[in-house]
Amino acid sequence: MSITIFPTRNGKSCAILRLRRHLKTISATDPLRFPSILRRIAAGAYDGLLLLAVLFVAAFIFIFLFGSAVDAPRRYAFQGYLLAVMAAYFVWFWTHGGQTLAMRTWRIRLLTAGGAEVGIKVASMRFLLAFTGLALFGAGWWWALFDREQCFLHDRLAGTRLVLV
Repeated sequence: MSITIFPTRNGKSCAILRLRRHLKTISATDPLRFPSILRRIAAGAYDGLLLLAVLFVAAFIFIFLFGSAVDAPRRYAFQGYLLAVMAAYFVWFWTHGGQTLAMRTWRIRLLTAGGAEVGIKVASMRFLLAFTGLALFGAGWWWALFDREQCFLHDRLAGTRLVLV
């Protein structure tokens, strides 16, 4: 954290508090703190609410362009489109800073097991594994109750970790 003082147009001084951005990688000597299961579930619920708003806008755009999505061919296209919107939401945020909006609020960040930022391939794999685990009655999330490090199954399989910022 640093404070910068500079003159303004009217001749007065102005102080700005600047926070350093987190490094892209974390060295092996830095102690990592991991979020609790409740914090991760709260961030997931908050992400669900934000994602619901994004999906409403995406659905409006689809229906405006293509009409009703009730019939079989359009319904499947609509479902695939919404799945692609969800994937784009998570993958974009995870690859651009490692945090969704909810993860920023709850001070959680996604890293690889080695402490580096997540790439598109790993983020996509994590999304597909998390979606599959959630579709199987939350089996990937229940896994954290029995895992020795309290990792979700999709984190364990994708080689990622959630850390406190």
